[in-house]
Amino acid sequence: MGLQGYLALWCGAFGTLALVGYARSLAGVTRAQRAVRVMGRIERVREPRHGSSQHDGIPVVVSFQDPGTGQEFTVTNDGDHGERITTAWTGREIGVRYPRGRPHAYQFVGDLWAGRRGLGWPNFAIFLIYVGLVVFAAVDRAWPWALIGFGVPWTLSGAWYLPQSERAVSRRLAGLTSQPPVRGRVVAVLTDTSTDEDGHTSTSHTPVIAFTTHEGTTVTAYCADGLPDPAKSHGRDVTVHYTPDDPAVFTVILAAEHRSRSLDTVFGVVALLVGVAAVVAGALLL
Repeated sequence: MGLQGYLALWCGAFGTLALVGYARSLAGVTRAQRAVRVMGRIERVREPRHGSSQHDGIPVVVSFQDPGTGQEFTVTNDGDHGERITTAWTGREIGVRYPRGRPHAYQFVGDLWAGRRGLGWPNFAIFLIYVGLVVFAAVDRAWPWALIGFGVPWTLSGAWYLPQSERAVSRRLAGLTSQPPVRGRVVAVLTDTSTDEDGHTSTSHTPVIAFTTHEGTTVTAYCADGLPDPAKSHGRDVTVHYTPDDPAVFTVILAAEHRSRSLDTVFGVVALLVGVAAVVAGALLL
């Protein structure tokens, strides 16, 4: 079988998978579409134990209502129940997803509606078809087609990402600086030890801070970045800048946010230039 035959098989197989996936999505029968999605409410928050693992999340009690039966459920995040809760306060809404008719199989999710149409695999199949076409063009015609095939989607992604990122970072900084900061305190330091394939052991430390907003909301949150010497930060007082509309967006070192914005802009520009350079080089070498 020649190269064209293999390409036809490749495109046919993944094209069929994509069509089946899109048809299931249109019919509303994908697993993601059948899942029940509701908003829960955090009823109680408990500070993590100093020295415990960061993988457990902040201990909370959450209530939600099954829309099918109207029954109320009160659950915890003990064990494996989806995304780890790293920022919590009483009254905060949190997404809950579970198979229809099985509310006890609940999973916490940060973005309740992400992937709700079940198009992840069909879209990935289309991507693999595109990869196959690029490889075929590069082998059958000329290798510069690989540069063009890589550069075009990369450039389009960079052109979309850069302005979106700039607007998101600007909104974040505007929110963080819209009012005076508040005082917070490191209430625990979570410790995790891991061993790599070579037998080397590494230890990570995650401070947990608690602060009260100007509106009187007490927030408990992981503070993964920013604090110097996090292993010895237990009991340390910190200054917290937060967004009034969403206290989950906060920082203890405002200058780091400005540095991060600059680095993000540089990364976006460089990524865009790499894509443009690949397209131009491929076109010139054809």
